[in-house]
Amino acid sequence: MSSLILDGKALATKIEENLKERVIKIIEKTGITPILATIIVGDDVASVTYVRMKGNACRRVGIEPLKVELPESTTTEQLLEEIYKLNRDDRVCGILLQHPVPKQIDEQKCFNSIDIDKDVDGVNVASFGAVTMGIRGYRSATPYGIITILKEYGIKMEGKHAVVIGRSAILGKPVAMLLLNENATVTICHSKTVNLPDIVRTADIVVAAVGRPEFVKADWVKEGAILVDAGYNAGNIGDIDLKNSASKSSAYTPVPGGVGPMTITMLMSQTVDSAERKYL
Repeated sequence: MSSLILDGKALATKIEENLKERVIKIIEKTGITPILATIIVGDDVASVTYVRMKGNACRRVGIEPLKVELPESTTTEQLLEEIYKLNRDDRVCGILLQHPVPKQIDEQKCFNSIDIDKDVDGVNVASFGAVTMGIRGYRSATPYGIITILKEYGIKMEGKHAVVIGRSAILGKPVAMLLLNENATVTICHSKTVNLPDIVRTADIVVAAVGRPEFVKADWVKEGAILVDAGYNAGNIGDIDLKNSASKSSAYTPVPGGVGPMTITMLMSQTVDSAERKYL
């Protein structure tokens, strides 16, 4: 079987070109450059890298990045005050709180304090609720990227059995809801699921989001299944054993170059959406 490679990197580049044009129109009409504010608490090495990547993506599409750096000792109340300042700032179209935050901070409380109209990373529970109900709301970026990839490559979701492995608030749960909105029949699996391999073998679409390298084995995969690997582990290894599974699939996302590049691009896309609603 010849498997279709779902190239997220190429799609992300294509989407960025469109975003550039949309940002130019906003600036030409209003004289205002949209701003995406990113808050980072502490100096976690991975977080610093991700924030830099997001800033670079902003500049590529013409958005102005605003980085708010807070010390490791920041309290929940201090972080909330910074978020409230950005909520009130009319120049800011999107607010991102870089995950994770130090343990003394109530992360979900801070996520929920982000203005729903600026919650371009879809972390506020109100955003999740809106998306779940099929009404307008900003989606969690990685799940949104997954659905966008599937649509771009003409992958039919309606009527298909999608098995999501992982139930995190920013990936497993929201991608399950987005698949349900596309009329897929969705099963959510997790660490307590009994007979997981047997369930995966029934899947037309497998979304792996467990954070464990090559967790999904080739003999779990049904011939012709769509494989979406949302994992990224040391050594550029995903959550699916793609070396042995890809040939059984009809289409799959590679690691790297599949889901990963789409995450930041969808964050940019939703920031531009916010700017258009605000200014046009």
